[in-house]
Amino acid sequence: MSEKQQQTDTCEVFFYNEEVVENVKNKLLNQRFDRLADMFKVLADETRVKIAYALCQEKELCVCDVASIIGTTNATASHHLRHLKNLRIAKSEKRGKLVFYSLDDEHIRTLLMTAIAHHQEEEVSR
Repeated sequence: MSEKQQQTDTCEVFFYNEEVVENVKNKLLNQRFDRLADMFKVLADETRVKIAYALCQEKELCVCDVASIIGTTNATASHHLRHLKNLRIAKSEKRGKLVFYSLDDEHIRTLLMTAIAHHQEEEVSR
């Protein structure tokens, strides 16, 4: 980063809006961010993002479908799906000998599709 760029990335004087800062600090105190951070950590894995995206494309997929889509074994797919399920990104339902996974709810789909749209916009603007 150039010296000029560093100069423009920070305030030249320290002055803050007390009302705004207090308002936001109070809102921060009323939220739990640990689970949210954990969710983003899980989605920081490329394979898990691919699985989540695949679940956006279909109502549900069995573990075998996911393994075939991402090119892994059932055990590896199941491992990744379990991480997604533990953080309520995905949910599962066992039917006979098969386990089907789907996104936990529409919020997850919206989050993923918004992130993908943002990434695609970024790619176009480069």
